[in-house]
Amino acid sequence: MLKALIFDVDGTLAETEDLHRQAFNRAFAEMGLPWTWEPSFYAELLTVMGGKERLAHYVETHHGADLPALRPRLAEIHDRKTRIYGDLVASGRLGLRPGVARLVAEARAAGLRLAVASTTSRPNVEALLRINFPDGDTPFAVIACGDEAARKKPAPDVFELALLRLGIAATEAIAFEDSEAGIRSALDAGLPVIATRSQYTESHRLDGAFSAVSDLGEPEAPHTLLSGQPWPGAVVTLAGLEAWQNAHETAA
Repeated sequence: MLKALIFDVDGTLAETEDLHRQAFNRAFAEMGLPWTWEPSFYAELLTVMGGKERLAHYVETHHGADLPALRPRLAEIHDRKTRIYGDLVASGRLGLRPGVARLVAEARAAGLRLAVASTTSRPNVEALLRINFPDGDTPFAVIACGDEAARKKPAPDVFELALLRLGIAATEAIAFEDSEAGIRSALDAGLPVIATRSQYTESHRLDGAFSAVSDLGEPEAPHTLLSGQPWPGAVVTLAGLEAWQNAHETAA
């Protein structure tokens, strides 16, 4: 029986990554650092999971000579970036990806539990949920973030943490991801995965996802199937998910 849906955040719930990039660039400028991350370069940096880790990797690989002076500033830089990102989200510049709000509403109405499993920090997750689910009406019963897990994706830790907090088995949930590392993380936690390719994961292999689509789709704007399980009307619905799980369990 399907009991929960578990969503990644960046690139899955919303196309957040370019807003993160803009927030980093603003933080650099405000702190007098002559750095600019262009979209193509940021796409390369995204192979490092987690904003703090990404920033540290950048400094170590591109400003190694200045590392002793910069290392004590990394936490301050990231904190500044997080505040700027929250302001950008609060300005209404970041909505949910196609089909997300619809599927969340379907799951909520049916009594399924919803969770987040993300490598991003909790303030970033809360900022996104606050603007898209106002008045404290968040449907997500569980939020598991990268700073609460021992290891970042592609390790399974954050998905395992979400499952632990939900109190269910991996076979009772479906994960939603957009990246190669995220898919690996969910699979290693024992979860079946749907992949929705995002702006910054165009080059990622989506192997392992039982279905890969351009987005979850809307009745008036169906998605494009990239590989695997097709969906009636090219829209991922709760009824479709439950039918897939039932068929999968019967075949097993």
